[in-house]
Amino acid sequence: MSSSKTIVLRSSDGETFVVDEVVAVESQTIKHMIEDGCADTSIPLPNVTSKILSKVIEYCKKHVETPNSDERSLKRILNPLILTL
Repeated sequence: MSSSKTIVLRSSDGETFVVDEVVAVESQTIKHMIEDGCADTSIPLPNVTSKILSKVIEYCKKHVETPNSDERSLKRILNPLILTL
């Protein structure tokens, strides 16, 4: 997956994550922040730790890679992610 635009996300503990925009907009919160022009240099996520943000990004990437997954496939993706939290 190669997107021409990337988004920088900044967690509450200061860690930054550079992700493709197509992945970032899977999160409605991030999508709205981009649409509202809050993505000048980076998008601050003051209520999200880097541990949680990395899991959210991992989920969004998997969702972009397999957009037509059924509920069972989605559970196969989510279960390992939830167990590592």
